[in-house]
Amino acid sequence: MNAALLKLLRRLVQKGTLAVIFSSGKKVVLGDGTGKPATIRITDAEAERAILYDPGLKFGEMYMDGRVVVEEGDIFDVLSIIKSNGVEKAATFANSIVALWHVLRQQVKSRLPVNRNRYNVAHHYDLDGKLFNLFLDEDWQYSCAYFHPPGISLDEAQRAKKRHIAAKLLLEPGQKVLEVGSGWGGMAMYLAESSGVEVTGITLSEEQLKVSRERAARRGLSDRVRFELQDYRTMQGRQFDRIVSVGMFEHVGIGNYGNFFRKMKELLKPDGVMLLHSIGQIYKPWATNPWIEKYIFPGGYIPALSEVLPPVENSRLLVKDIEILPMHYAWTLRAWRERFVARRDEAVKLYDERFFRMWEFYLAASETAFLYDKHFIFQIQLSPSLRTVPVSRDYIEAKERELLEFEKTRRRLELVAV
Repeated sequence: MNAALLKLLRRLVQKGTLAVIFSSGKKVVLGDGTGKPATIRITDAEAERAILYDPGLKFGEMYMDGRVVVEEGDIFDVLSIIKSNGVEKAATFANSIVALWHVLRQQVKSRLPVNRNRYNVAHHYDLDGKLFNLFLDEDWQYSCAYFHPPGISLDEAQRAKKRHIAAKLLLEPGQKVLEVGSGWGGMAMYLAESSGVEVTGITLSEEQLKVSRERAARRGLSDRVRFELQDYRTMQGRQFDRIVSVGMFEHVGIGNYGNFFRKMKELLKPDGVMLLHSIGQIYKPWATNPWIEKYIFPGGYIPALSEVLPPVENSRLLVKDIEILPMHYAWTLRAWRERFVARRDEAVKLYDERFFRMWEFYLAASETAFLYDKHFIFQIQLSPSLRTVPVSRDYIEAKERELLEFEKTRRRLELVAV
């Protein structure tokens, strides 16, 4: 048994009930006996040393490799116990040095002139589309849903998200809209159908581009919704009435915020409106969790608002509205995780057991980040103009009611057609 790891775990787990079976066979129960219990088994001494030395990276790796095995509860239960106690309690001099190295490495990478955007996007989004079909909603919205009112289904909450964003964009028929990071095309198609606008969606994922074009063609929207394999940084000679970006800003990188907002201002007409939807956190993180950065979102970074607003101000874009959505992504991730785990056999068949554990860990760790690390979603509405956006927020709710009626009418027509 690794005595140093046991000492760390005793210091960390003060609340809850976590049993740890070490490679020696010794079982130790940690915590105060409250809450839902969980049990993990560490299969070998080398795994114990790795977790002690670099817990931020190695705990997830050991779980992926089957060298940390959850024998009671699931990995979400284990991570919940750890996060609810405060992971900072696991710091030692040695693993703090390793954590600092991760921070420095990511800070340097984010400022290198080498363009790795295409690689970073492909690493995650060019996976087999069947994988995402296991857990996403019917429209393949791979970003935070909007559970308003609370308790609605994932499909309803994703429609509410699109409705909420469309309302804030103040769309008028015939306007030209740019979507930066267009995913599988659902948002672009919704805006075109609900508001009569023309949408250009740009992505760096060849798989998403293919699927988006096919979906738009099937819905007869190819003349109003166009998708391009395009980096926003190299767009030239075009301006748009509206710009929307949902779940893409996390991939921009801390060293590129100034360039991002300057380019958005260049692409936006003087009386235009932009809506930026992104994950944020309450403090400057300096770096992404090393396991997430290595296996899930290379080059990703989740900022504090204090890191976002200065480059916005420097671009001379005006902040018209900021909304914080504190729990909606936790509820979204829970729905995704439950759907994904329920279809474990299909996920394993697509890839393998290790891949399944990697994605289960990713979804569980992300959910606990919103529950315990105080992550949130922010929506920032921007414009170069002082007068484009109304002076009160009443228009948002009024437009949402109008869009909801559009959705109901469309669904009735679809049922009749069937």
